[in-house]
Amino acid sequence: MGIRSLLLSAALLCSGTAFAQIDINKATEAELDAIRGVGPATTRRILTERAHQPFKDWADLVARVHGIGRASAASFSAQGYTVNGQPYAGARTAASAPAR
Repeated sequence: MGIRSLLLSAALLCSGTAFAQIDINKATEAELDAIRGVGPATTRRILTERAHQPFKDWADLVARVHGIGRASAASFSAQGYTVNGQPYAGARTAASAPAR
């Protein structure tokens, strides 16, 4: 295998993980802290509520976790997070989000 093939394989592997979806019902504390817009206090609220019962959907997450609204849910979904494997309805995907 040539150097080009190795570099291409490495690039594809890294790009695949960049778009990996993480379910909020299964995310670790570190994965929740990595969400842009989520601080330690919100992470604790998510983990506390999730310990009582997993989130059914995005509406359940928004209703049960103080500090997370529809705009935040859309942002989290655009970053690749899901609830029960589902993106937030109406959230822009990474491909449709404007470049920064």
